[in-house]
Amino acid sequence: MHKLLELVNKSYKYLVASLLIIVPLYPKFPFLKIPGIYVSIRAEDFLLAVIAVATLIKLVPNIKNLLKDKIVRAIMLFLLVGFISLVSGIFLTKTVTLSIGALHFFRRIEYFIPFFAVFAFFPYDKGKNLEFYIKVLMIVIISAFIYGYGQSHFNFPVILTQDSESSKGLALKWTPGIQITSTFAGHYDLAAFMVLVLPIVISLFFTLKGRFSKLIIFIVASSGFWLLVNSASRISLASYLAAVFVSLILLKKYKAMIVIIIASVVLSGLSSNLFARYKSLIDVYLSVSAQETTLIKREEAPATPVPVPVFEDRSTSIRFAVEWPRAIRSVLKSPFLGTGYSSVGLATDNDYLRLLAEVGILGLVAFALIFIRILFLFISVLPLSRNFSGLELGFMAGIIGGIVGTLLNATFIDVFEASKFATIFWLLVGLAVYHVQKVKS
Repeated sequence: MHKLLELVNKSYKYLVASLLIIVPLYPKFPFLKIPGIYVSIRAEDFLLAVIAVATLIKLVPNIKNLLKDKIVRAIMLFLLVGFISLVSGIFLTKTVTLSIGALHFFRRIEYFIPFFAVFAFFPYDKGKNLEFYIKVLMIVIISAFIYGYGQSHFNFPVILTQDSESSKGLALKWTPGIQITSTFAGHYDLAAFMVLVLPIVISLFFTLKGRFSKLIIFIVASSGFWLLVNSASRISLASYLAAVFVSLILLKKYKAMIVIIIASVVLSGLSSNLFARYKSLIDVYLSVSAQETTLIKREEAPATPVPVPVFEDRSTSIRFAVEWPRAIRSVLKSPFLGTGYSSVGLATDNDYLRLLAEVGILGLVAFALIFIRILFLFISVLPLSRNFSGLELGFMAGIIGGIVGTLLNATFIDVFEASKFATIFWLLVGLAVYHVQKVKS
């Protein structure tokens, strides 16, 4: 056992690095198909399984100390509520099947594995490898940019999982006017990832010294911003602006904040796809307003009925007409425990409504408790410049902004169910929690 522990201790750095590389960059090719659903077991699942085993080996002997942590207890509570909700969905409301519901539940556990891995390995690490992980993250952003640019200019294949046909691992071809997905399973996943990591990169620009370092960071930030804009996610652009605002406020870079936000808005307007999507939303709003005015006038002066044109923004209409009403019906059917994982399909496009639908009020409260405890932990080390400097300061300001942006993004995207995003999110949040606890200890 002692030799096994030593082997685990020596390999953890590269396990974490491989997670940072493989999860965002390796396309979602199916490895094993699951009957009855088009979510498959993929290569990164085996990597996470290895990390889970290594984490258990480290944590089990110290499980009592682990459970003293308030954030860990909140996560365990959330998973417990999810399990009870799943049992309820199978046997009481009969809204999920055992096999598919269990798969979705284990997926939720899987996403938290990197967070627990930090607790297992980083006391041994003492935080000395943060620079290494950030360098790996920057390489990932540049690699995603190269692949995304290759999709739009050199016919690099597009691998999606947004429907049953494309989830078979088909190599599709990018066509002009379609959102860039790079190595991600969809443009929303890519955009959510950039909302999380771009504030870190931008914050590091202001906390690291050296012209060469700043040049590299500028290139990485520009590459990530190009991906964000060309993913053409409207809510993600707004979430990114909020995230950068928070990060630079924490760094007290007020003038830089104004410059970066204005530059981001102006440069995002150069994307014809993103501009067209915002214009579509505005046009629909104006058209509906004009239609309502016309209807009022007709009521005042009755005339021969004329067919009323229908104006709609496709993604908004799907949310309002299909996904959100379906989730609300699930909430009404079982308010406290929800109707179980998988009961509302693969997309709701509102993570909070999805939580209410699948795990009920209790699940939403338990999930909120995780972030409340993380928030209070971060507040305890404000101002950040008093407790951190250089690389750590940039990372902490960036990840706090990234969390804020992610929570805003979750109002229109199921970010916490997107495997490529959620896995890296909990890894980076775990790193931030560790560094705060290290300062406080």
